Amino acid sequence: MVRAYTQEHVYRHPWDRVTTASWRKFTDSPTVLSHVTDVHTLSRRLDPDLGLLRTTRSITVRSPQLPFLLRRVLGQDSVVCHCVESTVVDAGNRSMEIVVRNVSLRGLIEVEERSRYAPHPAHPDRWTTFRQETSIRCKPLSALAAVAEKVEQRCAERFLQNSAKGREVVERIFDEIITKKIGEDTRACVQFDPACVYQRRRRLGDTMASL
Repeated sequence: MVRAYTQEHVYRHPWDRVTTASWRKFTDSPTVLSHVTDVHTLSRRLDPDLGLLRTTRSITVRSPQLPFLLRRVLGQDSVVCHCVESTVVDAGNRSMEIVVRNVSLRGLIEVEERSRYAPHPAHPDRWTTFRQETSIRCKPLSALAAVAEKVEQRCAERFLQNSAKGREVVERIFDEIITKKIGEDTRACVQFDPACVYQRRRRLGDTMASL
């Protein structure tokens, strides 16, 4: 059995600002997102032909207390899970797509999370839509559908709580960006903001081409 759900949210901020805040949410608020214990950039590549920026990060998270059955199976109250996040940024079309999958504990559970940031259709220059699709499958309990369903439900509830915390952090970063006057036209690019790096390179390329 696979438990799947979709979340949608509208940020009343432009795409550039939202994606900048998204990149910063793990590093700026460790106390709020305390389940995230480590984040590393594994690769970052600009595709000059397609104009896309592709990045891969490893994310380590610590689970909350596990359901009773899993505690009996694993012999521990919580576990550390390693995930891989793959991101594609198309600054020209203002699109950012993120896929996160767990690479550890796959013999026990498989989780896939797909997210997309895009301009709001009614207010493309002012608002941004966020859509997230998550699927959770508890593998070894497939023969015990009732138990597996409870485990998947518990995991889904925790993912929803963490998603809400993530949106809270992103909104807080918006305030910091605005306070520091780091807007779309004046903000200083930060090292961990690939969308900004890509836009800076593209502007440089346009300038060189006009010379």
